[in-house]
Amino acid sequence: MKQTLKVDKKIFQDAVKFYGTVLNLPPLASKIYSYLIFDFDKVGITFDEFVEVFSASKSSVSTSVSLLLNLQLIVDINKMDERKRYFFANDDYKRIRFEKIVQKMKDELKLMDDLKNFRGNENKEAEERNEAYKALLNKSIITIQESLNKL
Repeated sequence: MKQTLKVDKKIFQDAVKFYGTVLNLPPLASKIYSYLIFDFDKVGITFDEFVEVFSASKSSVSTSVSLLLNLQLIVDINKMDERKRYFFANDDYKRIRFEKIVQKMKDELKLMDDLKNFRGNENKEAEERNEAYKALLNKSIITIQESLNKL
């Protein structure tokens, strides 16, 4: 089996590093995800190709693919005339990623309000900084949600 995708090694290495860091992925999972980014024609990549391209054990590839599926970074399909599963980068990953970011910001706002209610009044300077931070979070939430609506 030969490699299905044409991959630029420098861009691939940059993507592996970026997604490994940003999405907190282990090295092989980051490589698999980055490789799928190069599937511009959406032909799909089989499990066996991952094993061969990355010279990795089936167990390691299976663990990484399962992680990526659970994180909704990739999707899989079975073609009608074949038993093999084909994997693709999830086109909705941007939406999913930013929805999670918005939820974390909302959770942080709630926690800040709960802490403020618990402690009561504190010094004015600290309260002003907290309010400025909350305003930044709220503005960011609105901006991200408006952009998500356009996706």
